[in-house]
Amino acid sequence: MTPDTPLSKTTGPDGPTDTVPGKTTGPAKTTGSAKTTGSAKSTGSAKSTGSAKSTGSAKTTGSAKSTGTTAATGTRAPLPKAAARPFRLAFPPLSGTLRPRQLAVSAGLVVAVFAALCWHVSIGEYGIPLADVARALTGSGDAGTLLVVQELRLPRAMTGLLAGIAFGMSGALLQTMTRNPLASPDMIGLTQGAGTAVVAGIVLGWDFGLGTQALGLFGALASALIVYGLAWRRGTTGYRIILVGIGVSWICLSATDYLLARGGRFQAQAALGWLVGNLNGRDWQQAEPLAYALVVLVPTALLIGRLMRTLQLGDDVAKGLGTRVQTVRLTVLLTGVGLVAFATAAAGPVAFVALAAPQIAQRLCRTAWPPPLAAGLTGALVVLASDVVARELIPGTELPVGIVTGVLGAPVLLWLLIRVNRAGSGG
Repeated sequence: MTPDTPLSKTTGPDGPTDTVPGKTTGPAKTTGSAKTTGSAKSTGSAKSTGSAKSTGSAKTTGSAKSTGTTAATGTRAPLPKAAARPFRLAFPPLSGTLRPRQLAVSAGLVVAVFAALCWHVSIGEYGIPLADVARALTGSGDAGTLLVVQELRLPRAMTGLLAGIAFGMSGALLQTMTRNPLASPDMIGLTQGAGTAVVAGIVLGWDFGLGTQALGLFGALASALIVYGLAWRRGTTGYRIILVGIGVSWICLSATDYLLARGGRFQAQAALGWLVGNLNGRDWQQAEPLAYALVVLVPTALLIGRLMRTLQLGDDVAKGLGTRVQTVRLTVLLTGVGLVAFATAAAGPVAFVALAAPQIAQRLCRTAWPPPLAAGLTGALVVLASDVVARELIPGTELPVGIVTGVLGAPVLLWLLIRVNRAGSGG
């Protein structure tokens, strides 16, 4: 109390007391007129009381903290939009999540693939307007246009489209299974195994009447089983599968080179033209078996995609969630083998499509893993666009589509290597 502060006399139940204006002493504390009854604090006229904290008459309310209302306006703050929306169907019994961006990207890719297909069919020595191509695809138009579109050009375009879907989806499956963006049929020996079997059938005549489709399936399946068996050590891991697959791929390449050196001139030329990845001269005999295979393999790849996502969390976490890790991994490997085998048998080992398409689709959809459907559509778009470039780059000469995809895919491979090296996740 300062000397200039005047004293005032107050009379309480215990007698007169000295008080200072603005403060309460003695009896005020004893009777609790300011604290217990809280005439100043309980009503919130000076500061804020417990009721003010709960109701928010002076400062911020508890409801604002718990429900997210703002103190200034009292309105509810908008919630962020969900990236995935769950759904459940009564019949058929099915549940899952819908990702709006992924659906929008897939729809956009469908439109882009159809436009690329029409563009692919329209170009050539006999140019056809896009409107006439669209009508010919539905079976209407003059006889000459129908003959050129449906019998001469459409089989090649459909072979490229279906092969691109198969390569893109197989790459997405393998990259998700191994948790490595460098894992693709080109890297772990599946494509090379299919190529060795087909070249052996061409050069040595060991096709046994099975054709390139069956030989490609046999070669890819054999190399996959070798890779899986050699990588097994109380289970398999993505890192071991990649390392063993690289070794198996080099063995298959050496065997292919030996077969080419042993074979005759014409057989070697036919095999070399197929090994580069080529759509020249493709007809419905190559497109139809690939289409039948995709009818079975594409739904299988989409159904096992939900189980593969748990593998992204690691083997221990996936086992804790009830996932049979080795069974899922083997199923994914066999599905990827079937996709790449039929695609390789129809169009040859088109380079880098299975490596680049899943990474492009993943960045378009902004997901943590390569989405199989978007990756397949991206692969189809890449193959069709590359084949158009191969046909039109040098007038009068049709290059194999594998050359164009190799030129475009090599920078993607270098970028992935740099990215993995910087991230420090080599496997």
